[in-house]
Amino acid sequence: MVADNRFGYLDSVRFILSYTATPVYWVADMPARTSEFFDDVFVSHSDLLAENERLTNELLLAQRELQVLASLASENSRLRALNEAARIVEGEVLAAEIVNRSPDRASKRVLINRGALQGVFVGQAMLAADGLMGQVVEVMPRSSWVLLVSDPLHITPVEVNRNGERALARGVRGETDELELEFVTQTQDVRPGDLLVSSGMGQIYPKNFPVADVVSVDNDPGQDFAVIKARPRAQINSTRHVMLLIPPKQEVQP
Repeated sequence: MVADNRFGYLDSVRFILSYTATPVYWVADMPARTSEFFDDVFVSHSDLLAENERLTNELLLAQRELQVLASLASENSRLRALNEAARIVEGEVLAAEIVNRSPDRASKRVLINRGALQGVFVGQAMLAADGLMGQVVEVMPRSSWVLLVSDPLHITPVEVNRNGERALARGVRGETDELELEFVTQTQDVRPGDLLVSSGMGQIYPKNFPVADVVSVDNDPGQDFAVIKARPRAQINSTRHVMLLIPPKQEVQP
């Protein structure tokens, strides 16, 4: 031992012994290595699950915020269009919102959130940004029922914007929102694509406000009148913001 300590005679022997003992050390350390490996695997898996759940929740929140923003942008666009439409009619208007629709399929009526307390009256005209909507038929304290232009009981005096031809537009029975022109002779000049505007007759609706677009004209020689179908300009099934026309006060003559 003294000679080995002073002269290193057994260095090569110790090197060979340590080399042959390496597998033994490796096998002895295997349980610890295996335990660390599986600990890392399970920890990483749980971390990934937690991260996935967090990202999923963040994605759902982001999608909801985008939907809200898109809805607000669309609503602002409709309100701006309604404001522009209010500028072209004479007199003041009262803003309202459609809150319900009649459950009776045979009746095309909607409920608005304005009533007698806000000055609503029977016969008052209701307009949308892109076209005429209907007429108030029932008034309650804080709400009112409006008969839509597409109801078969509703008749709107109209004229062809292109040439001034006059007619009466009545709603068509059924679930579709269509109008049919009544008492239009075969010789009157009405064509598909013509814009129908309110004529102002009856003094209910403002003159020259958009009502509908002519979609078909059927001239049957065996009939006295042509069969003319039109589609309302107002988006009746999707419009929510509307305005009620307040007619100007009539001056009392002395």
